[in-house]
Formats: sequence, structure tokens, C-alpha cells
Amino acid sequence: MSITIAIDLAKSVFELAVADENSTVIERKRLSRAQFMRFFDNRHVDRVVMEACGTAHYWGRWFASRGVAVSLLPAQYVKAYVRRNKTDRADATALLEAAKAPDILPVQVKSVEQQALQSLHRVRQAWVSTRVARINTLRGLCREFGINAPLGAKRGMEELAARISDPDSGIPELIRCALERMMADIRLIEENIRTVERELARSVSESEVCERLRRIPGVGLLTATALLGSVADIHRFRNSRRFASWLGLTPKEFSSGSIRRLGSISKRGDKYIRMLLVHGARAIVFTANAAKRGGRPLDAFRHWAAEQRQRLGHNKAVVAVANKLARIIWASWSRERDYDFRGVHGEVAA
Repeated sequence: MSITIAIDLAKSVFELAVADENSTVIERKRLSRAQFMRFFDNRHVDRVVMEACGTAHYWGRWFASRGVAVSLLPAQYVKAYVRRNKTDRADATALLEAAKAPDILPVQVKSVEQQALQSLHRVRQAWVSTRVARINTLRGLCREFGINAPLGAKRGMEELAARISDPDSGIPELIRCALERMMADIRLIEENIRTVERELARSVSESEVCERLRRIPGVGLLTATALLGSVADIHRFRNSRRFASWLGLTPKEFSSGSIRRLGSISKRGDKYIRMLLVHGARAIVFTANAAKRGGRPLDAFRHWAAEQRQRLGHNKAVVAVANKLARIIWASWSRERDYDFRGVHGEVAA
């Protein structure tokens, strides 16, 4: 008899629903972490179904090492199968129902190396968020004493540092030392960010894929390493459109009968990678437009980007270029070829 176990994961309590080959629940268990691990010691299991949430990839690797097939289902799709009240028991049952749906593609279990890369990105993002909060606090405090710093983190901090250290700036001595400590804190945070970036560069220094991706316009160290950390196997995407769709860069469709209407992008998938691609696309559109105004020559991709800006406006052009970037990344990565600037509109040369 084929046994499938749906597991609702938590920090210390695990809800299990054991089902037969007909997806009929034959047993339920609520176990602590220690009981959970002992439960599978001498038990035959063909397949385990879990929600792709925190700790899911760790447990996915744990089950895979024991020869158990693992299905990690996207949380937003499992939610639709929860009936009535939301409980751990209902979530486990919903996982069994969602696992039968042929159109729900499971999330691939990430390796330890991939999760380490993603964790470095999360650490960097935490430092960046902290820096933004500190800078905004410092700006607000200085404005209370008539000091308004120019926009931009680098230029603004240089101006504030000079004004804070100036005894004639109008800042009371009572608060000056606290502001100087906050400025030192910001500099320390910036050094922490640079340290994480050096660790990211060191971790992929021998990665041929990373180097190939970084040769694509608009793709730098952060985007390339984020992709390596998130995409286990690029060949799971049959074509470039599926990859762009996975990143939420394709339009939503609203169709009924003979009427077909496309809306804004879906914004599904990994929002962090989508943000990085949009930042890269924005840089491409900006430089392409500046080069066009200055009469400088453009390669095919940047020429296309400048045309999109003229036709669609800046913001829509940025999204279109981000979509194109995703497609170029898929083509370069899956075909193991470098991006060719001479190609028509960013295609990978044969």
C-alpha cells in the first residue's frame, strides 16, 4: 500500500495526516519535534507533502536522505483547499487535497549551499533596512534644528557628518554626541553590508554560471547570486516565458468567452529577484535614454529599451525590459551560452 503523509510544519509541534493510495486519511498524529523524528525511524513512507514555508527545505532534505519522495507546495495555492476554520489539522488535510491537483507545481527542495546563499542575501537586506531606518531617523532629528541634508545616502550623510561636527551648526551639545554615535553606527552598518557582498562574491568566485549571468546587461553580483540561490534547476522551465512567469513578470489574464484582456504583471513568485531585475532594467532604460539623447551608439538591446520608453513611458518600459532580462537569463543559462550584444533585441546568438 502506497503511503502519503501530509505534514503541517511548526517550530515545536507537527500535525500529520497519513493517507493511503486513494488519499483517504487513515491516521492522524500531533507530535513534538523529538516524537516527529522517531515516528519515521521504522515506518515505510512513499511520499511526504509539506507547505513550502520556513524549515520546509531542511525537512525536505532530511526526508530525501531517507529515500522518501518530497513535494513542497506553494503556500498560496494550499490556502484555497482549507475548509471552514483554519487549524493545523485542516491545513494537513488541505495539503493532501492540493497534492492531487495536477496544475500545482511543487517547489524544488533547495540544497544547503542554495539556502546559505539566500541567507546571505537576507542578512544583507536586514542591514540595508536598518541603515535606511537609521538614516531617516538622523535626517528627522537634524531637521528639528534647521539642518536639511540633500537627497542621496552618500551625499546626504557627508553633509550631515560635516554639519553635526560643526560647533556653529546650531545643534545643541546635549544631542550632538548621540548624533555622532548614530553616524558611526551607520558607517558600521555600511561596512557590514560591504562584508556580506564580499562573502557573496567569494562564494561564487568559481561559478561559471554566475560569471555568465553577470555578463548580461543589468545583471550584477546580487542578481546573479540571488538567482543561483533560488533556482535549483533552470531546465525545469520549458521556455523563457515560463521563467518570466515564475518571477511574476508576465501580465495577468482576464478572459471570458471571446474576450481576452491582459492586465498588469502578476507579481507572483520571488519578489526579491523581481525587485533586483526591475532595478537592473531601470538602469538599462536610464542609460539607453541618456545615450540616445546624446547621439551615442546603442546595441540592439539598449536600442529596443529606448524605443520601449518612448512608446510606453518610463515605468512600463522598465517592466518590459525586466521581462526581457528574465528571458535572456533563461536563454543564456539553459543553453550555456554568453549573451551576445550583436543579437537582435537581446537574443542569445547561435
